[in-house]
Amino acid sequence: MTSAQGGGIDGAIGAGALAPPPGLPDNRTAVPDDATATEYTIDELATATRVPSRTIRFYQSKGALPGPEIRGRVAFYGPAHVERLKLIGSLQDRGWSIRAIRDLLQQADKGEPSLHEWLGLENQLQEPWANDRPRVVTDGELRELLGVRGPGAIAEMIRLKQIERRGDSYLIHSPALLQVGLRLEAAGVDFETGAGAAAILRKHLGRAAAELSLYFQKRVGAGFGRAITATDLGEAYQALRPLGQEAVRVVFAQEMEREVRKLVDSGAATELARARKKRR
Repeated sequence: MTSAQGGGIDGAIGAGALAPPPGLPDNRTAVPDDATATEYTIDELATATRVPSRTIRFYQSKGALPGPEIRGRVAFYGPAHVERLKLIGSLQDRGWSIRAIRDLLQQADKGEPSLHEWLGLENQLQEPWANDRPRVVTDGELRELLGVRGPGAIAEMIRLKQIERRGDSYLIHSPALLQVGLRLEAAGVDFETGAGAAAILRKHLGRAAAELSLYFQKRVGAGFGRAITATDLGEAYQALRPLGQEAVRVVFAQEMEREVRKLVDSGAATELARARKKRR
């Protein structure tokens, strides 16, 4: 067998590559018991792995699967190809493109960094930043959350797309933002104004998040400290999550303070007070 068949990926995912990396489904049962031969023709490999021959050739053409050993006019594959095909299938199930799989496995074959490290980083990147997920509640639970409200309160929230009717229940898109809106309303800011403010924040913070993500991508390996491996990147990412949220809170508070000061200095605050008296 060639070195492409016997090494590289086995070292990256453990002896014999028999167990999948953390977070990947265990697909060992996908290979039948007769897949114990030390070498296969492409048709035998297709039968053993249940991966069509044309797909095997496609993986080879894209560089995700090492080439076979050629003896005479026959191409032979080995156990490493079986394990690599299982791994490719598992990564595809996670939504990875064949190009991304190729790049990941080529890096893993070189040992820089290991496959475990990159998959661990991917799992970290998928962890939520905010403890706020959509929630389905009954009519009674929603009314309990809202407290004492006038007639039409639920219809108003549906109109503002804060909640959505689902049969006899309701989907709250963001329970945390709903609570913010209710607290603003208790302070005298109507729910529609609060929802409009949330839309403004989402628009501009979404743009900021996109720019920051691109900025950090560009800084990796340059001014991103020692974050040159997946492990280092994972540690930096874990630190970035709480610190990033704190930075947004501080910067936003500073900017709001600056804007309010401008409002007072310009005399607009006095005009606001007069306008409120007229509306009473």
